Amino acid sequence: MRGFGELEQSIMDVVWGAGEPVTVRSVLERLNEHRPRPLAYNTVHTVTEILHRKGWLTRAKDGRAFRYRATKSREEYAASLIAQVWETGANPTATLLRLIDEMKADEVAELRAALDVHVERGRA
Repeated sequence: MRGFGELEQSIMDVVWGAGEPVTVRSVLERLNEHRPRPLAYNTVHTVTEILHRKGWLTRAKDGRAFRYRATKSREEYAASLIAQVWETGANPTATLLRLIDEMKADEVAELRAALDVHVERGRA
């Protein structure tokens, strides 16, 4: 699995941020809010359909349009990227420790608390 391309990521950010199913038109409007050169409807529609075919979006007919919803959360996507990195690395523990070294103290504390809960539930 590869990460999203730039426009794919932008579209997914809009979908994840919406909190409800979205149309291509609403995604386009959101994406074009702060762009000096607006994207074309067909461009956003094509990439949205690609995300649907890849399994990242589901769609449901709504009149003449489709409404799209993410099949996985932003966190599930990020976790899949991390898993991919671990699969390609020689030493996953060293990779994780390097990541922790880059974290802020409050992020490390939050991670530690989450791990404690994980262990208490018998998952580790």
